Amino acid sequence: MTKPNSLMAFARFFSFLLISQLATAQDRNYVFIDSTDTEADIVRKAAQVVPSPRQLRWQQLELTAFFHFGINTFTNREWGTGKEDPQLFNPSDLDARQWISVVKKAGIRQVILTAKHHDGFCLWPTKTTRHSVASSPWKNGQGDVVREVAEASREAGIGFGVYLSPWDMNSPVYGSEAYNDLFVAQLTELLTQYGRIDEVWFDGANGEGPNGKKQEYDFNRWYALIRKLQPTATIAIMGPDVRWVGTESGHGRETEWSVVPADNLDPAAIAGNSQQEIDRKPTGDMQQQDLGSRGKIKKAKALVWYPAETDVSIRPGWFYHAAEDSRVKSNQELTDIYFNSVGRNGVLLLNIPPDKRGRIHEADEKAMLAWKATLDGIFARNLAAAATGKPKNSKALFDDNDASHLALDKGLPATLELSWKTPQTLNVLALQENIRKGQRVEAFRLEYWNGSGWETATTGTTIGYKRLLRFKTITASRIRLVITEARDTPYLASFGLYHDSRQP
Repeated sequence: MTKPNSLMAFARFFSFLLISQLATAQDRNYVFIDSTDTEADIVRKAAQVVPSPRQLRWQQLELTAFFHFGINTFTNREWGTGKEDPQLFNPSDLDARQWISVVKKAGIRQVILTAKHHDGFCLWPTKTTRHSVASSPWKNGQGDVVREVAEASREAGIGFGVYLSPWDMNSPVYGSEAYNDLFVAQLTELLTQYGRIDEVWFDGANGEGPNGKKQEYDFNRWYALIRKLQPTATIAIMGPDVRWVGTESGHGRETEWSVVPADNLDPAAIAGNSQQEIDRKPTGDMQQQDLGSRGKIKKAKALVWYPAETDVSIRPGWFYHAAEDSRVKSNQELTDIYFNSVGRNGVLLLNIPPDKRGRIHEADEKAMLAWKATLDGIFARNLAAAATGKPKNSKALFDDNDASHLALDKGLPATLELSWKTPQTLNVLALQENIRKGQRVEAFRLEYWNGSGWETATTGTTIGYKRLLRFKTITASRIRLVITEARDTPYLASFGLYHDSRQP
C-alpha cells in the first residue's frame, strides 16, 4: 500500500514535471531541460522562453543614462579610499532638473544615480553612517541628491534607478555579517523614501574594507528585499534580471542571445511556487563570446531569459575630470556605439558625469544633442514602409508596435520581398522580433536585385529586440530579407530600411 507521504512526494514530483514541460505555455522566462530531451526539443524550448514584464519594459527603454557623481567628483579621482573628508562635497550650482533635461532631449528614457560608490560616501542623508551629504557643507548638510534626481526624473516622466556599491571602503563593519545588515538598511532607505525605483544596479566589486577584510555579499537577501519593496524594479548586472555585456566599450556581441544556460536553478523550489520568472542570478561565465548558441544550450540543465546591458562612459573616465572636457566622445563615436549596443540586442547605459558645479558640462550636452540629431536623421523615413510592393499581411511590420508581428511560417528559408516603382538608395537595415514570443532567428541575409540576379547586401545572425546593420550603399528597386536559420517560427515585429547620407 502506498503511504500518504509517498503520494505527496509523487505529487510534488509530478508537479515539477508538469511545470517543466508546460512552462513555455505559461509565458515563463525560464525552462528546465529534461534528460530525455533531444537537441531538437531543447531548441524548441529555447524558442519559447520569454522576458518577464520587468525585463520587457527594460528592453524597450533602449537608452539609459548613468550619473557618476559623488566625493570623487571633488577629489578628481576615479576610485576613492573611503577616507575622504565629507567637507569636500560642495557643488556650487547643483541642478538635477538640468541633468534630466539634457538626457531626455538626447532620447534617454531612464537614469541611474550612484547613490553610493566604493568610497562609501552616500548621496542621501542616511541613518547608517555620517559619511554622507549630511556631513557636507552643501545646503548646510540638509541636501539630498537622491531626492532631487528622483523628483526631477518623475517630473520629466522618465525612469529612475540607483546604484549602491556593495563594496564600502569606509564602513568599519565591512567584512562581517553586520555589513550585510547595514547594506539592507541602506537599500531599505533608498527603496522606501524616494517613490518608484525602476532599476537597482549592483556590480561585483569586492575589495578590502578598513579592517583589511573582504565581504561575503548576501545577494539573495538583497534580491528578496527589492522584490518586496519595489517589485517592478529591474535588478541589473549582479542580479537575476539583466547581465553585464562584458566590456565597457559600448559594443555588444555580433551574436547576442538573450536566452542562456542557467544550471544553478532549483527545480524543486521552482515547482513549489507560481512564479513566472527566476529570482536567482544564473551562474557561469557570462562574458564569453558565445553564450546561447545551439552548441551552448544543448548541454544546459535549464535556460533563462537574461539580456545584456552595454555600458560605456561619454568620457574616458566615469567621474568628471576637467582635463577630459576636450575628450568627450564625438557624435560619430556615439552613433557607432548605438549601432553596436542597441543595434545588437542590448540596452545602452551611457554614463554622463555631472561636474563640480553639479551640472552636465556643456561639452557633454553638445555631443549628446548632436548624436540625437544624427539618429533622428538616419531613422526619419523608413523606406521599407514606403514600398509599393509588399506582402498584404505585412502591416504589422510598419506600425511601430513591437507587440505585433508577421509570422514567417512557410518554412526555411523564409523570404520577405519588397519593391518600389522608383529605385531607392539604402545602407541601413533595422529588424525586430516580437520577443514576447521569444528570440528565434539565428541567421539572415538582405539581398537586392542587381538587374540580373540576387546579390547579398549584408548578413546577420541574431535579431532579438533590435538588430541594426550598416552596409555599403546600394540603389535597388527590389529587396528581400531571407531568414535562413531559426529555432521556431520567426515572429518579425518590424522591418526597416534607411539611408544614412554620411556613410559610403
